[in-house]
Amino acid sequence: MQRNKVHHVHTVGRVAKNLGVDEDLIHELTIGLDSEDGVIWVYGVDDDDGTLAFTDEGVEELHLLLHEYNRVRSLKS
Repeated sequence: MQRNKVHHVHTVGRVAKNLGVDEDLIHELTIGLDSEDGVIWVYGVDDDDGTLAFTDEGVEELHLLLHEYNRVRSLKS
């Protein structure tokens, strides 16, 4: 039986701060990604909306998405 080896995640706020971008941009970039991409939702007591979080692999995926976003944006300028 395969077990998930994730022992920590990074919240969207922490990742946004570390990357120097807005949380809304991260939400936009990760639309359509799921747990296989390292994106998970964390829910607390009375927290129906949840908090977006990333495994280390999810942070790496986000780096790639952000790089592509910036590349395309610079081409449009």
